[in-house]
Amino acid sequence: MFRLRSADGNVIELEPEHGESVMDTAVRAGVDGIVGECGGSASCGTCHVFVPEEHLARLDPPEFAEEQTLGYTAVPRTDASRLACQVPAADVDGAVLDLPERQY
Repeated sequence: MFRLRSADGNVIELEPEHGESVMDTAVRAGVDGIVGECGGSASCGTCHVFVPEEHLARLDPPEFAEEQTLGYTAVPRTDASRLACQVPAADVDGAVLDLPERQY
């Protein structure tokens, strides 16, 4: 289980299925704020999220494609930025991930 918090403060709790990414879980649940236009190939940047510092250490570092895409997100990246399609939901169990104010 993890939570997504929108820019206006609304929080939704999500229960991922085995092996899902954060993006997969959010799209399946119809969460506003996660678009996932490219279907999870780390090429569109429409699933940008901010991961809490204590959970970033659990994640593998971003691969080249994710690093490149994060440079072109609608809201500037921070040290906490990741693409939800590249974040295994199991690795952020218990976390509250923040959504940017927009994805486009």
